[in-house]
Amino acid sequence: MEELVRVPSEVRERFAVRFGAGVAGWCDELPSLVRELAGQWGLEVVAAGGGGTSRVFRCVRGGEVVWLKLTPEPPIAREEAEALRRWAAVPSVVALLAADLPAGALLLADVRPGTTLRRLGWNLPEVAALLRDLRTPAGPGADPVLRPGADSVLRPLADRVAFLLDLAERRGRPVPAAQRAAALELASGGPVGLVHGDLHPSNVLAGPDGRPVAIDPRPCWGDPDFDAVDWVLEGAADLAGLERRIAALAALVPGLSPDRLLAWCRALSALTANPLPA
Repeated sequence: MEELVRVPSEVRERFAVRFGAGVAGWCDELPSLVRELAGQWGLEVVAAGGGGTSRVFRCVRGGEVVWLKLTPEPPIAREEAEALRRWAAVPSVVALLAADLPAGALLLADVRPGTTLRRLGWNLPEVAALLRDLRTPAGPGADPVLRPGADSVLRPLADRVAFLLDLAERRGRPVPAAQRAAALELASGGPVGLVHGDLHPSNVLAGPDGRPVAIDPRPCWGDPDFDAVDWVLEGAADLAGLERRIAALAALVPGLSPDRLLAWCRALSALTANPLPA
């Protein structure tokens, strides 16, 4: 297990860009933290990976696959845990099994077959079903809309958008002032719901019976239309095509505003892999 839990140099470099040079100490201590949590939760670590803000370990517990996720910034884990608990009755979101929030650790259920929609492919009706699930919690007696409460640790969408714009600048992708202003204006207005915050085809897995299952939220409170941007931009060859995709999705997702979604696409085009068609 020792080799699996050691943080590779390329991951250390990526984390240093995201978290600063101080993350080196966390990387050094991670193997002992993983061993501690493996003992606490009865885990056998069998593989390692991760993204831009965490290390993720594929584990076996009681014969079943589970995923141990750790981040250098415990507030990131607290925010994800709150969102997953609020979505606990929604089958289109990965299940949270346990958490050690001071340690920045989450234990997540497996999703099978688990292929990302980026690799598998997808269509707008599938995405619409996912967006509907994220907007409306399941279960008898549930509030039809998820709303912030006094005990929430989640921040406003405007904070998330400002962070993304600043991160793009740090990575050498200039954001025009007009687009920054438009994005922050959109983020500060409109309806308020629980936003996934990082919903794109690599963060959605194929689940049981083909149901898309969202993972890795960077949740916040704000306009749920934010989560639809990547899905309508991908595959749109021109502005007319984009408008058709937006209209088709809006027809399937109650409450989604075609005008706001188009405005989001324009404002965030500097951040997306698929720039807004002309």
